[in-house]
Amino acid sequence: MHHSEKKIIKEIHINPDNCNGCRACEIACAAFHAKPKYSSFNPSRARIRMVINEINDEWVAIRSGSFSKTECKGRSRYIINGKEYSECSFCSTICPDRTIFKEPDSDLPLKCDMCGEDPEQIPMCVQICSRQALTYSYREDQVHMPEEKIGQDLETGLGALTEKYGLEKIKDAVGRMVKKNRF
Repeated sequence: MHHSEKKIIKEIHINPDNCNGCRACEIACAAFHAKPKYSSFNPSRARIRMVINEINDEWVAIRSGSFSKTECKGRSRYIINGKEYSECSFCSTICPDRTIFKEPDSDLPLKCDMCGEDPEQIPMCVQICSRQALTYSYREDQVHMPEEKIGQDLETGLGALTEKYGLEKIKDAVGRMVKKNRF
């Protein structure tokens, strides 16, 4: 069975030709997602990272993507100008083998949220990019998502929270939220 709905598709477009690697996007993202908002500028909380592609001598912005319970099988290594790179260097997937897009305090995966629900709200990384290396657009589209995928995403998130806090604390938190009519 599939679930179908109209959905706003938000996209950040990356143009490495315009990027000079200043990393302002990382800092803006980290500050926006700090708790409380703008209270710190810790780049390890950012959902975007700058990686140098030395083959083409350019900086590339990599945004955090989906979580995978398993790591990929590919482990190719590349030597560029005497420096070794793995093929993971330019991957946006969060997996058990990579800590690049994990919340430093909880170890939970960080996925780019495009800085919220409002499609007219331009993500912080795009707002701060003065060189137009990051641009933003959105469109409305019909999306079909299998019910089992929705369930898998939910189970992954709940599993991570349960591992960190324990099942009883999760149940208590959900109970409090129900009582406060937050659902």
